[in-house]
Amino acid sequence: MSRNLAATRRRFLASFSTLGLSATLLPGVLWAQVEKTGAAAINATMIKDAARISGLEFSEAEYESMVKQVNQSFDRIRKVRATPIPNDVGPPFYFSPITAGMKVDRQARPLRFSTTAALKRPANLEAVAFWPVTALSQLIKTRQVSSLELTQMYLARLKKHNGKLNCVVTMLDDLALAQAKKADAELAAGRDLGPLHGIPWGAKDIISVKNYRTTWGSGAYKEQVFDYDASIVEMLTAAGAVCVAKLATGELAGGDRWWGGRTNNPWKLDEGASGSSAGPGSATAAGCVPFAIGTETGGSILSPSARCGVTGLRPTFGRFSRYGAMALSWTQDRLGPMCRSVEYCAVVMSVIARPDGRDLSVSDIPFNWDANLDWRKLRVGYLPQAFGDGDRLASWKQNDQATLAQLRRMGVDLVPLQVPDFDIELTMLSVEAAVFFDELLRSGRDKLMTDKSRADRFRSSRMIPAVEYLQSQRLRSMMMAKLAEATAAVDVYLAPSTNGNPRLPEGATAPIPAPPPNYSQQHSQMANLACYPGLALPNGWAETGAPTSVLFMAQPFAEAKLLALAKAYQDATGFQLRQPPEFAVA
Repeated sequence: MSRNLAATRRRFLASFSTLGLSATLLPGVLWAQVEKTGAAAINATMIKDAARISGLEFSEAEYESMVKQVNQSFDRIRKVRATPIPNDVGPPFYFSPITAGMKVDRQARPLRFSTTAALKRPANLEAVAFWPVTALSQLIKTRQVSSLELTQMYLARLKKHNGKLNCVVTMLDDLALAQAKKADAELAAGRDLGPLHGIPWGAKDIISVKNYRTTWGSGAYKEQVFDYDASIVEMLTAAGAVCVAKLATGELAGGDRWWGGRTNNPWKLDEGASGSSAGPGSATAAGCVPFAIGTETGGSILSPSARCGVTGLRPTFGRFSRYGAMALSWTQDRLGPMCRSVEYCAVVMSVIARPDGRDLSVSDIPFNWDANLDWRKLRVGYLPQAFGDGDRLASWKQNDQATLAQLRRMGVDLVPLQVPDFDIELTMLSVEAAVFFDELLRSGRDKLMTDKSRADRFRSSRMIPAVEYLQSQRLRSMMMAKLAEATAAVDVYLAPSTNGNPRLPEGATAPIPAPPPNYSQQHSQMANLACYPGLALPNGWAETGAPTSVLFMAQPFAEAKLLALAKAYQDATGFQLRQPPEFAVA
């Protein structure tokens, strides 16, 4: 062995030692380290050393026979790395949440919304800030208020309250006022585009709005501008909705902190709004927008909805197009409405739940909303194990039990369900996120990130081998079958919000070394990875004055039934009507 080659080998082995690898080796790391050492090609000795670190053994002949193929792969990887790939391009295979034997309603039926009693415009227009979308729509259609007036009112509330909430990244005054004037002209000409015509809304800042900044909440993308609208923006614009602001997202869709600081909970301003759809949750709860569009990969709609006391729908994977929204996981990313009541969510879904020909994961399964559906005929379950978790906060546990009692008073026969026992940590999200932000790391722009620990997680995910990633996807299929079996006997079921199971005990500032397992978290992880629809809605208040929340869940593509039962509960309780005191309007 030459002196230079021996030195290269020592550097090669030392580099893996510093990474702390002992039982796993990602081939991409092999290529990266070879490039770092300056070797022109990979030889059998390098492969042998890498195999030993990985806990693998082959014969000398087998090592020699691998050299040609490994170097060919090395050349292909170099070409892949040299080719720019936009964030919104996913692999050419598509995830489905439907498991074998699962029944899905594929027959399209007419949409039926609730009728709204005749309403009169209040003397102070700001008094409608917390009104339902259906009520706002009636004011516009009866010419009691123009879209322009409504838009100006919400723009003014955003500007007035953003100093406390920190929920806005970019105000879209010019766009909003132009869209509002257009809506008024269309309505004056007798052209009615539906219940969202002239209604303002806000977009989470990972959703592209043409020619305006889409910063993804990160210092690394503060000046990023796209020359196209996301599909969901196109659909809402075509329905006459008016986009008033880009609302804050936690950095790269994580948490409630972004390059502009922390977004706050309107009910408790010393507390973050949770994330990553922090801006949509905060702005909607404070009456600064009638509704917003958030996104979820691992709790980013349900968690801020619970924290801020709004009604937020995480739809089934494949309900809405993700074209034009930042990608984090091509098998989990979802967009969904964050509103102040259940039927708002149904109204928004009726506009955007359809294929667009761009995101090929979107299904053509119809959303058959019927406000008159007889929810008393639904089979309803609940998870007694999860509701019984010992580490739930007392006020949340009390309100959870009150929710179950209220449903029973309404005549609902609650069927106990078991959280499936499937002890598995699945790794696909971290791997998929690392794929989408590979260029960020390679370019060195991760140094511009606000939270650099996010980049650390992307880097560490490169240590997961491709075989293990795919094996974890197979285990995911097994878990999905278990969950489908456990929930097959009901149309809708209730689960506790994980916000009631804090990951840190009260007063703690660091995670406890071995937190006790709990069924709330276990079910949450399973339902999220299985891409089940879930609706978070307020079910009371804690002693702090902040809202508590509960989850209505269902199997994939059963949103209409889920929303019907949740609407009946919400109509009976009225928790959604209460306003955060500091932002309330008389």
